[in-house]
Amino acid sequence: MYVYGRKLPALSSLILWALLWEVIGRAGLTFFIPPFSEVVVTLVGLIPTPAFLNALFVTGYAFLAGVFFAIVIGIPVGILMGKNRILDELLLPWVNIFLSAPLTALVPVLMVLFGFGTKTVIITTALFAIWIIILNARAGVRQINRSLVEMARSFGASPMDAFVKVYFWAALPEILGGVRIGVIRAVKGVIIGQLLISIVGFGALFELYSSKFLMAEFWAVLIVLFGLAFALSEFLAYLERKVSYYAASR
Repeated sequence: MYVYGRKLPALSSLILWALLWEVIGRAGLTFFIPPFSEVVVTLVGLIPTPAFLNALFVTGYAFLAGVFFAIVIGIPVGILMGKNRILDELLLPWVNIFLSAPLTALVPVLMVLFGFGTKTVIITTALFAIWIIILNARAGVRQINRSLVEMARSFGASPMDAFVKVYFWAALPEILGGVRIGVIRAVKGVIIGQLLISIVGFGALFELYSSKFLMAEFWAVLIVLFGLAFALSEFLAYLERKVSYYAASR
């Protein structure tokens, strides 16, 4: 049996972990893990507060801006790399380096170059997301049936027409897969940026609650963050499955 395309055991697993969390919290084994029910009650009371709403707005703005720039830059670069061998050989080593490198180490450099404001947080978020988007767009283009490109050329399609109407749409399933993973990485990027660069948004709340040992509030904010990331990931996964289905049927 499925719930929105997912097996019921997945939901049962979440319930099991919540019960285990509740048991550990009630046992008082560590102050770091309060009971799950206490975290939920704290979350309900925390959401309407101005501090939380302001943090949500600041973090959401930096996150969406970073993801936007990662997408509008990463997808065209990945498509160009997939269709141009010379450009691919020039850029691919650097893309692989930045994808595997610990990007947190670059944060001090970004702070020197761009300052301590929201702009640097946005750049950090984009850097966490863009490389996997580039690689997936490149992989999607390299798997395109050459007959599609040749047919477009035979009908007089310009390079821009082929770029927009052939390469992008044929590679869309892989592109969406890269965007989904990039969004998950961007969540990590925006929190790291807000913790290390400018103590604002959710980063400021994490800093405040951890320094004052307010663990229920800390876990409540973390649950919101994980929930938003999970919802975005599932939505993009749904789009990815739909696009893959129609691409296969076509």
